[in-house]
Amino acid sequence: MKGVEIGEKVTGQDLTLKQGFRQARTSPGGRIIGLMHLPAFPSLAPPAVAGLLLCCALLGGCAGGRMAPPERSTNSLGMHFVTIPAGEFMMGSDERPDALAQAYPQYPRERFLLLADEAPVHRVRITRAFQMGQHEVTVGQFRRFLLASGYVPDAERDGTGGYGYNPSYDPASSARGDAFEGRQRRYSWRNPGFTQSEEHPVVNVTWHDAQALAAWLSQTEGRRYRLPTEAEWEYACRAGSRTRYHSGDAPESLAQVANVFDQDSARLWPQWRAFALPQHDGFSFTAPVGSFAPNAWGLHDMHGNAWEWVSDWHGDDYYAHSPVDDPQGPAEGGVKVRRGGSWHTWSFYARASYRNWNDPDTRYTLVGMRLVRELP
Repeated sequence: MKGVEIGEKVTGQDLTLKQGFRQARTSPGGRIIGLMHLPAFPSLAPPAVAGLLLCCALLGGCAGGRMAPPERSTNSLGMHFVTIPAGEFMMGSDERPDALAQAYPQYPRERFLLLADEAPVHRVRITRAFQMGQHEVTVGQFRRFLLASGYVPDAERDGTGGYGYNPSYDPASSARGDAFEGRQRRYSWRNPGFTQSEEHPVVNVTWHDAQALAAWLSQTEGRRYRLPTEAEWEYACRAGSRTRYHSGDAPESLAQVANVFDQDSARLWPQWRAFALPQHDGFSFTAPVGSFAPNAWGLHDMHGNAWEWVSDWHGDDYYAHSPVDDPQGPAEGGVKVRRGGSWHTWSFYARASYRNWNDPDTRYTLVGMRLVRELP
């Protein structure tokens, strides 16, 4: 059992252009860590001009290095999707415990010895471009899905509810030491124990709920929707980076791009203040999606706000024998992977390579979803 959510025990780079309009991303030592396939420019464009245009695109536009807004499309529920190019990257992490202990000195050393499932670092090729939700699925979008489809979420269907924040609840009173109260019928996607608007990420949803939403959208719109694979998720999160976060290696870099456990949340859980970012982001709980800066591919909240279900079963040793092309995860298992961290997650566990998991029936006040839409 991971048991790493706060109190939860539930279960300098080079850009090189290559022939064929592919971007190679290398480490300072020259090791290729990412390769992105890009559409060719019109055949009439001279190679020098095409190369200049491509460089501008890769650097986020030529006006002061600012990133141009990503092209996006919108579906029937108001979800925005961004096209993620096919390409290659190095998945996972092989950081040594000593290096992690130096970067995260407030953590007990034994936490750095429980990361075997992040290794080995291995090459992954995403062979087809796909569209990914620019944001996590919101409360309003989930509500519209339920009204249109008649689907009843697991927390309501089975009558056991979910988890929620209760200021009078003491984690020490729980046999498992959970940070949140539950399961209780009063908690569900409608009520995680704190106020959410229609624009906040929906939480307290199971893996099965996410599958139901994807299936309904697929049937309704005639396009295939699904959860991302774990490889697609990490590829999209990194967006060409090879650092701990798409914002860099330093935990403090998350302050601009992620709603994670910081001083605003720590005031409610002072016993964990040592693990909080030193900054204030103004949110003690979830934030409206898109409140923080996106990554290089225009995706918001890939770190923090809500954990995101992916399609894969978890396997401790899966990376050791994962196929290069489009890995799908183990053929069977007992727990499904969730990625990215949440508003209540310590920065160490919001790293791009970190893998957490739960029973697919889990509904928790930190867990939400983001969908993929396949291209025709």
